[in-house]
Amino acid sequence: MNETFRPPGHPDIKHGRVGVLLVNLGTPDGCDTASVRRYLREFLSDPRVVERPRWLWYPVLYGIILAFRPGRSAEAYAKVWDCERDESPLRTHSRHQGEKLGERLAGLASVDVDWAMRYGNPSIESRLQALRERGCDRIVVVPLYPQYSATTTASVCDETFRVLSAMRWMPALRVAPPWHDDAVYIDALARSLEAGLDALDFEPDKVVASYHGIPKRYFDAGDPYYCHCVKTSRLLEARLGWPEGRLVTTFQSRFGPEEWLSPATDETVTRWAGEGIRRVAVFNPGFVSDCIETLEEIDIALREDFMAAGGESFAQLPCLNASDAGMDVIESVVRRELCGWTDSDASHTLQP
Repeated sequence: MNETFRPPGHPDIKHGRVGVLLVNLGTPDGCDTASVRRYLREFLSDPRVVERPRWLWYPVLYGIILAFRPGRSAEAYAKVWDCERDESPLRTHSRHQGEKLGERLAGLASVDVDWAMRYGNPSIESRLQALRERGCDRIVVVPLYPQYSATTTASVCDETFRVLSAMRWMPALRVAPPWHDDAVYIDALARSLEAGLDALDFEPDKVVASYHGIPKRYFDAGDPYYCHCVKTSRLLEARLGWPEGRLVTTFQSRFGPEEWLSPATDETVTRWAGEGIRRVAVFNPGFVSDCIETLEEIDIALREDFMAAGGESFAQLPCLNASDAGMDVIESVVRRELCGWTDSDASHTLQP
């Protein structure tokens, strides 16, 4: 505030800065059952995630799921938990992405970069408040989901708007759109996939692009997620110059009895083993960071099932994480959204 026009006793209000908030899905604070239960309660209480009437869903959630699932999930988290840091891989990668983006945007003196989780800690609320306290009256929120779904991107928006609704002086807001077909993203996936395959000591019979699933009912209601995933795979296959069919799109992480997007990753891969397809590599283009869904569900559980069904060689290829290629994607998305708010302009947008 201009000192010349400040009334006597008026508090010093920081303003004029631009915030960037990267938001990933979430993580429990620990791999113990109590921590996992708190996390699952928040996650599965989100009406964007489970689109059922609360009167019908809550008895199932509190009476059955939260009584039994946290113990099994805690065991899964324990298999991939970083005991030295006492945190999940997702928190580690998300922090590194925030730190590296801050380094890449260091030339923009008015920009502050932070990161948050939709569920768990650090929360969207705590980091939005921190950015506001630093003087950020313009904020770019970046849901770290390349493919849009109401279960993910829209949920980040819901929580962001809820937090902003309680602010007297609300910052201007931009939400980065999905980048499932962005050339920088497709090129980064291609470079990462090629490097991962080159490092293997076997030649895969099939390469699987496994995306997180959603109930088919959500797609039928108009969620574009399936279309975004299929387009990512199609563009990636074309960028690699692969023949049609070498890259197979599947969906993982089914939950509950209803029909989900298909084909299912686990069913597809284990069936292949019985059909003579014995060497498989799986990667997860819909995840910007390795997490329990890639490291435990794919690299441990699916590997075991595939080998038990007769497979010979299996590989889970890493996500982009905070690699140079991965950070090229995030930086490109953020710089595009900063145009007009900082001295970042279209000429800074990275090209493949």
